[in-house]
Amino acid sequence: METPEVSLNEFEKIRREKLENLRESGHDPFNVTKYEVTNNSQNIIDNFEQYEGKEVSIAGRIMTKRDMGKASFIHVQDTTGQIQSYVRKDELTEEIFAEFKKYDIGDIVGIKGIVFKTQKGEVSIRANQVLLLSKSLKILPEKYHGLKDTEVRYRQRYLDLIVNPEVKDTFLKRSLIIREMRRYLDDLGFIEVETPILHSIAGGAAARPFITHHNTLDMDMYLRIAPELKLKRLIVGGFDKVYEIGRVFRNEGMSIRHNPEFTMIELYQAYADYEDMMDITEGIIKYVTKKVLGKGIVEYNDVEINIEKPFERISMIDLVKKYAGVDFKQIETLEEATRLAKEHHLEVQKHHKKGDILNLFFEKYAEDKLIQPTFVIDYPVEISPLSKRKKDEPDYTERFELFIVGREHANAFSELNDPIDQRERFKRQEELRKAGDDEACEIDEDFLTALEYGLPPTGGMGLGIDRLVMLLTNAASIRDVLFFPTMKSVQE
Repeated sequence: METPEVSLNEFEKIRREKLENLRESGHDPFNVTKYEVTNNSQNIIDNFEQYEGKEVSIAGRIMTKRDMGKASFIHVQDTTGQIQSYVRKDELTEEIFAEFKKYDIGDIVGIKGIVFKTQKGEVSIRANQVLLLSKSLKILPEKYHGLKDTEVRYRQRYLDLIVNPEVKDTFLKRSLIIREMRRYLDDLGFIEVETPILHSIAGGAAARPFITHHNTLDMDMYLRIAPELKLKRLIVGGFDKVYEIGRVFRNEGMSIRHNPEFTMIELYQAYADYEDMMDITEGIIKYVTKKVLGKGIVEYNDVEINIEKPFERISMIDLVKKYAGVDFKQIETLEEATRLAKEHHLEVQKHHKKGDILNLFFEKYAEDKLIQPTFVIDYPVEISPLSKRKKDEPDYTERFELFIVGREHANAFSELNDPIDQRERFKRQEELRKAGDDEACEIDEDFLTALEYGLPPTGGMGLGIDRLVMLLTNAASIRDVLFFPTMKSVQE
């Protein structure tokens, strides 16, 4: 005889009825305010010899339940993993055991008991006390199929974390990456600082900002696109080594590499240049990779990335010559650069200069070829409004970007500290804004004033933490390494 199907709503109705019965009997789980936890599942399993025969107390979510009449086996999942508990009727009062029999998968429980091994060799806890700490009124996804729908996983990350243990591991690694990054810089004498997220001027990077409004001041403000200009003011003020880890916001397209808000680290060091920044950037990535993975080889998308070897350093001009066959050292005029760009089907805008066109060639022909860690150096001045010019090649700057697996991971330069040159570059950015480029920087008069007081020779670097986490966890999308990625609203 077939068992009639019960709808999910009907199952949820049954769970709510169980909750009402508990409340009527004076055992409302939501009235429990505290439970003493002495151990976690992984620690008990890893150190069985130490805990065998001893009493422990754990708490977590029921993930499996196997009823055998006068006894039951359940697996309880806590923040470190799962452990089995053996619950026998003769170890509990009749009332408590009867109540336990009604517990559901997903319920959060406290278990106290003696550590032992079953005949099959599984480390378990023989319960002498069970307590319902929170009632789950929803049904968890079916055990063997899990939660596979990526849309649901991103929107309901809490559910994703419950049923997909590897997701939790990704975020534990993310936390470790940030912690070790701090340790590395602290050991170098850097200090961590905080600067405002609300800015009165959008600057510090080429990006479209989010605009908000401050009611009391009756003025528009911007969510920061970068902390750069604030941090450089601190160097002017006498702090020689500073860094900040925090959220930045860019009102741009979304993709597997881009989220409107993301986390980056920016650091600045007085009396240093972009070569020093290359050394620090390479050092951070090598150090963090070893701490997180225990080795210097990263396996990403079936490709081995060698972090141990010295990172290659090559100019943008040389890369374009290598992959596009175009030598910009031989191109003297904008007209010639424009003609070559059109021959290569590149879209040239009216405001583009020769350096902009060089960058178009780089993005089309070279960027995705940079799989192993590569510092692309000496960017054209047109796309580097905050970078110091090269002494022997004033059309280019002391700037680099780090590429791994064809993606930019870091951007750095010898900071422009000439207030006269900086004003001229801000003016060009202002002209671009007037021409319709809403990613161009505004003129920041206070920053120019700070430069006039004197910014020492300084190196600065910004590194995208989300992309580094993607690399070290073999994540295909930035959404996989953000707890709560930005999603389109679901219409009710």
